[in-house]
Amino acid sequence: MVKLIASDVDGTLIQDSTPDLYPEMTAAIKELAKKGILFCAASGRQYQSLQNVFRDVADEIAYIAENGAQIRYQNKNISVTPMKREDVVDIMTMLRPYYGECETIVSTPNGSLVESENKEFLDLITYGYHNTFRRVKDVLAEEDEIIKIAVYRKGSIRQLGESLLIPAWRERVRSAWPEMSGWILWIFPLIKGMPLRFWRIIWASVRNRLWLLGIITMISA
Repeated sequence: MVKLIASDVDGTLIQDSTPDLYPEMTAAIKELAKKGILFCAASGRQYQSLQNVFRDVADEIAYIAENGAQIRYQNKNISVTPMKREDVVDIMTMLRPYYGECETIVSTPNGSLVESENKEFLDLITYGYHNTFRRVKDVLAEEDEIIKIAVYRKGSIRQLGESLLIPAWRERVRSAWPEMSGWILWIFPLIKGMPLRFWRIIWASVRNRLWLLGIITMISA
């Protein structure tokens, strides 16, 4: 018996870089809830952005945000996995010389930090993704826990990523770029069995309800 369904979001339930869920999905999620099936949005987006996408059912679903670095259910953090401080420092040091060619957004459990002054990029994360963020002079001077770093280049970042950005971090953090986009991201290292750990965390957070009796997952890399 299925008790939980998790799905990727961008390119699956909405068009990439847009804020609006396909209309029929809201009705489908409400119908699942009537049948006792919890829906979980699993995405590289920040939690606040996902809340906006699922605004009509925001309090009825669970969230795996920031590529798994933050899991929330019923307005509470179930799990937050920060990056190592030394990795954050080294990645930011590597990226800053490329400002102007690329833009960086740094995720925390309470929103994002942005050093950029590029209006086009700021408009993208404001009106495209509906991110919650603060503009700061120096990300490293802030005290927030950092759970993900993402770098963006309009069009494609693949050449720079393959030649420099990804190889430098293969052994230290998880690096990936979403298909058909200009993003590369870094989060905590993946460990064997981590997806199952996520489901156990969600299961443990929901009292007296066995969400793990059956799961359908459609989570992108």
